[in-house]
Amino acid sequence: MENQGFQVKDHIKEQLKTLPHLPGIYIMKDVHGEIIYVGKSKNLKNRVSSYFRGFNSHTPKVQTMVINIQEFEYIITDNEMEALILEANLIKKNLPRFNILLKDDKMYPYIVISVGEDFPRVFMTRQLPKGNYKVFGPYTSTEQVKLTLEVIQTIFPIRECSKKITDKVDRPCLNYHIGRCAGACNHMISKEDYNVYIQKIIRFLAGEKQWLINELNEQMVAAAEKMAYEEAAKLRDKVFALKALNEKQKAIQNNGKNQDYIATYNFEDRACVMLFQVRNGKIEGREAFNLSNADATSADELIASFLMQYYSGSDQIPAEIYLPDSFDNLELYNEWLTKLSGYKVSISVPIKGEKKKTIDLVAKNAKEYIMKFQDKIEKEEAFKNRSEVELRELIGLPDNIPLNRIEAFDISNTSGVYSVGSMVVFEGAKKKRSDYRRYRVKTIEGSNDYGSMQEVVYRRYKRGLEELKLAADTGMVSEKYNAMPDLILIDGGKGHVNAALEILNALKLYIPVAGMVKDDFHKTEDLFYDGERRGLKDKKNAFKLVYEIQEEVHRFAIEYHKSLRSKEMTHSILDEIEGIGEKRRIELLKYFRTIDRIKEASVEELLCVTGINQKVAQSIYDYFRTPSSEVYSFENETQK
Repeated sequence: MENQGFQVKDHIKEQLKTLPHLPGIYIMKDVHGEIIYVGKSKNLKNRVSSYFRGFNSHTPKVQTMVINIQEFEYIITDNEMEALILEANLIKKNLPRFNILLKDDKMYPYIVISVGEDFPRVFMTRQLPKGNYKVFGPYTSTEQVKLTLEVIQTIFPIRECSKKITDKVDRPCLNYHIGRCAGACNHMISKEDYNVYIQKIIRFLAGEKQWLINELNEQMVAAAEKMAYEEAAKLRDKVFALKALNEKQKAIQNNGKNQDYIATYNFEDRACVMLFQVRNGKIEGREAFNLSNADATSADELIASFLMQYYSGSDQIPAEIYLPDSFDNLELYNEWLTKLSGYKVSISVPIKGEKKKTIDLVAKNAKEYIMKFQDKIEKEEAFKNRSEVELRELIGLPDNIPLNRIEAFDISNTSGVYSVGSMVVFEGAKKKRSDYRRYRVKTIEGSNDYGSMQEVVYRRYKRGLEELKLAADTGMVSEKYNAMPDLILIDGGKGHVNAALEILNALKLYIPVAGMVKDDFHKTEDLFYDGERRGLKDKKNAFKLVYEIQEEVHRFAIEYHKSLRSKEMTHSILDEIEGIGEKRRIELLKYFRTIDRIKEASVEELLCVTGINQKVAQSIYDYFRTPSSEVYSFENETQK
C-alpha cells in the first residue's frame, strides 16, 4: 500500500538500504535527537522498513511516531535474547514516549538492606537508593512492611539508627539497653557476628520463614531445659510474632513455590496489568500497574512489555509465572528470565484447577481496577471543568481564553537572608512537577518581597520569550520554559500583584495575574484581581484548587529555603582562614570535633593535626584572636 499523504525523508531512505538482515535493536529519534521509540527484531531490515511502508495501514499511534522520526540508529546483537535484554535496558533508561511504559498506580514501599555498610541497616523506602543495597519488594501494603520490620527488629538485634559507625566508641542508645540492638556503635558485636543476623534476615525476606520458626522453637526448648525461663519467654514471643505475620497472609495453595499471576484489562486508551505475588504458598501482595501509550495495543504486546520492564533488574523473579493467554516468543521470555535469575523460570497458561481460578481472579481484579481508575479520571475531569468555570466567573475571563495552565509564585526568606523564589505549575487542575522551578534571588538585598518577586518573574518569562524566539528563528524547540501560562497566581496581595504586572508589562506579556490573599490564620481567603479582592469561599471548586496551589507553592519555596540554609550551615568559618582547604578542614574537625575547641587550641595542639604545619597552625591561632574577626554562629542567630 502506498504512503498516501506521507513522504519518507530521503536520508531515511538511504539508511533503510544499509540495514542488515540480522537480529538487534533499533532506536527512533525525533528532530531534537530525543529517543522516542526502542524496539527489537530478529530481522532489523524487515522490521524497521515496515514502519515506512503502508503508512495508512498503521494505527494512529504508529503513524504519529513515524511522522516524528527524524533519524534512527540500530545495534546488531548475536541473537534475539541479547536484543531483548538491550531493549529492556534502553526503555528503562530513556522512557521513550511511544513505547508502552509501565507506571505504578502509586509508589510502593520496599524493604532495603544497606549491605554496603559494615553494619547494615534494614529499612523501608519508596525511592530505591543508589549504591550497594539489597532490595525486597515492592510491597503493596505499607502496614505489611512496617509489621515485617517490627518482627525483624523483635527477632534480630540489628541497629535501627543511621549513624555512621566509626572506630570511635559511642554511648549506646536505649535500644541497646532494652535488647533490641547488639550495640554496633560501641563495638559490642563483631562485623562477622552481625553479618550472621543480616544473612538470616535476607533469607527471611526472600520468603523462607518456617526454618526460623523451627530454629527459635529449638532455642526456646533449650532455654527452658536450662531453666532460663525469661529467655525462653522472649523466644516464645518471637515465635508468636512470626506466626502472626504468617497468618496475615492468605493461603492459596500448599506447594510452597514462589509464583506470580499476571493478567491485563484494556479500556479505551488505558490498560491495567494486575499482578498477584504468591510466596511460600501464600498471596503476599497485589500490585496494579497502569500502562500508558496502550491504545490499539494487543494483550500480547501488553504482557510482553510488562514482563520486560517489570522483571529486568529484579532479584525477586519467581520460578513460576502464570498468564491468561500465551503470546509470540513466549519461549524467548522463558529463556531470558531463566538467564536473568540464574535458575529455571517457567511462564505458562493454566487450563484448569486452582491456578486457573487464580488467574481468572487476577483478571477480574484488573478489570475492577481499571474501571475504578476510569472513575477517578472522570472525577478529576469534572473537578477541572468546575474549578475552571468558577475561576472564569471570579476574575471575568471570557470563554474563548483558555485556562488550562496556571503558574504560581512565592518568595521565602528569613529577615532578608537566603531570599528564594519558587514557581509551581498546574495543568488541568493537576500538579505538573516537571515544570516546577526554583530561583535564588541574586539582585535584591535585604527583606524586599516586591523586588524579589520582580526578579523571579522577570527571569522566568524573559527566558521563556528567548526560547520562543529561538524556536521561531531556528525551528529548535525547547520545552523547558517556552510554555506560557493562561493565569499567573502570586502569593500575596495588591503590592505583589502590581510588582509582577510591572515586569510583565515591560516584557510586553499580557497574562492575567491574581494575588492569593490569606486570612489572619494564614489560610487562603480571597483572590486580588484587577484592583479588588474577590471572595473565594462561595466558589467551592475554585477555592479548593487555589488553596492547593497556594499550599504547594509555599511548601516548595520553604523547602528550597531550608535546603539553602542547611547548605550554608555546613560552610565552616575555617574556610575563611588562609591555608585551610577541604582536607585540612576535615582533619581539624575530626581531631577537635567542634569549632569552639579549635578556637581555644594552642599552636602546639594545632600541630598535632594531620596536614597542619607551623605556618597554617599560626594562621588559625591568629585568626581566632584577632579582635576584628567575627565568627558568625547560626546557632546564635536561630536563638535570637
